[in-house]
Formats: sequence, C-alpha cells, structure tokens
Amino acid sequence: MADALPPLMTAVEIANPGGPEVLKPVTVPVPMVRPGEVLIKVAAAGVNRPDVLQRMGRYAPPPDASPLPGLEVAGTIAAVGDGVTRWSVGDRVCALVPGGGYAEYVATPAPQVLPIPGALSMVEAGGVPETHFTVWTNVFERGRLTKGESLLVHGGSSGIGTTAIQLAYQLGARVFATAGSEEKCTACEALGADKAINYRTDDFVEVVKEATEGRGVDVVLDMVGGDYVPRNIEALALEGRHVTIAVLGGATVTFNIQKLMVKRLTLTGSTLRPQSVEAKGRIARGLEETVWPLLAAGTVRPIIHETFPLENAAEAHALMETSAHIGKIVLTVG
Repeated sequence: MADALPPLMTAVEIANPGGPEVLKPVTVPVPMVRPGEVLIKVAAAGVNRPDVLQRMGRYAPPPDASPLPGLEVAGTIAAVGDGVTRWSVGDRVCALVPGGGYAEYVATPAPQVLPIPGALSMVEAGGVPETHFTVWTNVFERGRLTKGESLLVHGGSSGIGTTAIQLAYQLGARVFATAGSEEKCTACEALGADKAINYRTDDFVEVVKEATEGRGVDVVLDMVGGDYVPRNIEALALEGRHVTIAVLGGATVTFNIQKLMVKRLTLTGSTLRPQSVEAKGRIARGLEETVWPLLAAGTVRPIIHETFPLENAAEAHALMETSAHIGKIVLTVG
C-alpha cells in the first residue's frame, strides 16, 4: 500500500573512500519496499561516527544493505510492504535503518521503526534511534546497569554520551563522564552527570576513585579502547562490567588479566549494525516500553548541536571530525 511515489530521489553517496568532500548529492531510484519493510519519506537523518568510518572505507555496510550512508531517520511512512500490520501510510515515525538514510526515501525493516515520542520535532526524532538503540542494548542489557549503581561514560558530550548520561541518570544511576573541555564538562553535568572529568587536565581514574571512596564504578561505557582499557579496569568496582562500543583510540589492548580475575569483572562489547532484524526489534521493544515515555515527557531529550541540508552532508561530516559538537548533528531533507 502506498501513495503515488516519484521514481527518482535525491540522495548522498560516497563517491569513493576519502574525506568529507567525497560525499556527493546524486539522483537515484526510490527504493522498492520488500515484504516486512516500510518505506519512509525522510524529513531528518542523524549523522553518526559509523557514517564517517563508512565514508573512509573502514566500515562496510552489510551485504544486503544500501551502500548509501545513514543509519537513522525520522519522517512519515510512504509505503508499507506485505506482512506489515502496525504501520500505515502517513504515520510519523523514527527508525534505525540498515543504510541509506542520507536520502529523500529509505526502506527499513518494520521491527526497527518506532513512533515519534511525544511532541519531538522531526529534527529531534532524527537524532534519536542510533544512540538510543546503542545505549539501551550496551549499558542496560549487556552492562546490566541498575538503579543505585554507577556508570562512567567516555565521550560524554557526544551523541552517545549525552544519551547515556540522561538515560542512566533518569533511571536512577550515578553518572560520571569524561570530555575534552570545560564547556563540554559543564554540558555533561547539566544533563545529569554527577561529575564530568576533563581528560586533558585530570586523571579520570583518580577522580572516580576519590568520588566513590575507593570503590570504583559498576559499569564503564567505552568508545576509546587502546590504553583506556587498563585504566577503565582500575576504575571499575568489584563485579564491574566494561562495555566496548568503539575503538577510536586503538583496537589493540594490553592489560593485567589478574586484575580482571581478582575484581571478578566482565568485559563485553557489541556493534549494532550487523545484528539481525529480530535482535534490533527486541531492542526497539525495550526502548518503547522504558525509554519512549521519558522522551515523550521531556525528561530525556536529544541534544541537537547543528543541522545541515542533506546536500551539505560533507559540511556535517567535517564538523563531526573536529569533535567540537555537543550532542547530535542532523541532516534536514526537503
């Protein structure tokens, strides 16, 4: 079922691996909607670090995914594939997509689609799915963070970081965060961090240990890797959980495994994009039950740093690579 759709659309492709300048607006066919999928007319598309890695040739899309970048969108349902019963043409939605979000239309499996929470704008909703899916599954499922425990978030001013701080705080955890400037640290604390640590001037291990009277934190959400891992292990409490979601500081790690044994630690991690539709649908159900009411009430909100028209995706990537932003960068469509 669909309204009349144009045969062609504007999208942004990766002309060849390289810098932001390789992102080029192109005209391509509107995607066909397959059974179990919906087609979304995109109003806003979030920009994420995996998009940058894909552009650089370091993060290939899954074999059956669109080669176009873009992992999250907000918009309206334009067509519904066979077997889809929840969604109808015209519904306002946001979605985790397997690729192709930098476009006027994108197809995605229906289980990865969620209603726009409350009164969020399309721009705000376009910055929600990727970070919320990532934080929910890693901090609360893999990391098992519960009310009364403590969390250390690295990259606290990023899209992932601002999401993790808010969700952990609102769900009853004590939150620590690291960031690279006093402005960013202030922003983290305004979102609910008990203490934000400027990693350029302070040792986060010492600060966390002092703030917890030597105990350490229950969960670390790490997107740095490299030499942060042994320091994270020092900062963890007994029975602590270390969750890796990126390795911006390097994928090779050396640490004393006896400390893991003595503290009875759990080291885990995940990537979101390669997971099955069924797994992503399960994450979506958890979000809708627990997190969507917080977004609808405004107690958790996407932090939008800046927007760019779709055709200016290269400028959005250039900004992301400076790491000067706080929160999300979003492309607007139409």
